[in-house]
Amino acid sequence: MPLFIAFEGLDGGGKSTQARLLAEALRRRGYAVTETREPGGTALGEGIRGLLLESDAPPATPLAAAFLLSAARAQLVSEVIGPALARGEVVIADRFADSTVAYQAFGYGLGRESMDRLVAIATGGLRPDVVVYVDIEPEVGLQRVQARGAGNRFDATGLAFYRRVHRGYRHLAALEPDRWVTVDGAGAPESVHSAVLRALEPILTRVAEAV
Repeated sequence: MPLFIAFEGLDGGGKSTQARLLAEALRRRGYAVTETREPGGTALGEGIRGLLLESDAPPATPLAAAFLLSAARAQLVSEVIGPALARGEVVIADRFADSTVAYQAFGYGLGRESMDRLVAIATGGLRPDVVVYVDIEPEVGLQRVQARGAGNRFDATGLAFYRRVHRGYRHLAALEPDRWVTVDGAGAPESVHSAVLRALEPILTRVAEAV
């Protein structure tokens, strides 16, 4: 039975680490897992990732960035996510469409309705079965990013921007509590991973029973 899990959250929150740890744990249990990330995951998507995130890339307006992200997403759905789900695999994505809503609509103030329409076009209506939101305070996330010296263009937007994105994520999670799983990202990676597994266990049990 296919299952689509997306990890969301602010940079510095540990979502990429948690996506990787979950993929490793599920493979140990015998699941066929496809891992991917946004923007990226395909040759086209990785090229767009460089355009958007590299510090020396030409600047893009928030609306232009939304279109570029959507182009990468459309390619990812067609080339990677859709085929993997058709094979009955578990897909684990490090970010998906909710990032565009949180960052572009809430962070940059682009219209929510416009962003929702753009997301729907790019995904063809595909939505994650589960969104794992790794929640962390914006101040802590930025401190972690600065400490590892691995920031990107979005990290230069300032604390006020990250607070708006943070509020956006919490709003989205509150709207769909049956689809969103919120875990505290402030702890050590292994403790956060344990919390993710506990939260997902009922879903994974249903998937295993359906196979």
